[in-house]
Amino acid sequence: MKIDMTVNGAAESHDVEARTLLVHYIRDEVGLTGTNVGCDTTSCGACTVLLNGESVKSCTVLAAQAAGDSITTIEGLADDLGQMDRVQQAFQDCHGLQCGFCTPGMVMAVTSLLRENPQPTEADVRLGLEGNLCRCTGYHNIVEAALAASSVPEMRT
Repeated sequence: MKIDMTVNGAAESHDVEARTLLVHYIRDEVGLTGTNVGCDTTSCGACTVLLNGESVKSCTVLAAQAAGDSITTIEGLADDLGQMDRVQQAFQDCHGLQCGFCTPGMVMAVTSLLRENPQPTEADVRLGLEGNLCRCTGYHNIVEAALAASSVPEMRT
């Protein structure tokens, strides 16, 4: 089947099998490999993208379900000159990563969280990230990055 959608502001049109997952469409058809395939069971969140501005795990959405919609991936957050957005920069500044596998999904989840709640508390951030797993960091620096990217002047430990 032929599907059309916008990915990171660019029109995309591809023929895909009806069973193609959005994560595979993004990686294999569009060629954007920042969105990772982790568990394929919605457990890890490594495949998190924004679908019409809302955070979704792209391993749970068929590409056909997103036809006509707008998708933002980790590659779509930087500006046209490659300058990282505030969440990406905060992850770098606060070392909110270790191996980096979960990082694109975490960044997208934090981006969505901050759009919904621009001034989250630490508890809000932890709750907002509970669907995204990291096996390396212990989450402390990820939470710090989320708070740094927000407008909350909270004491850092």
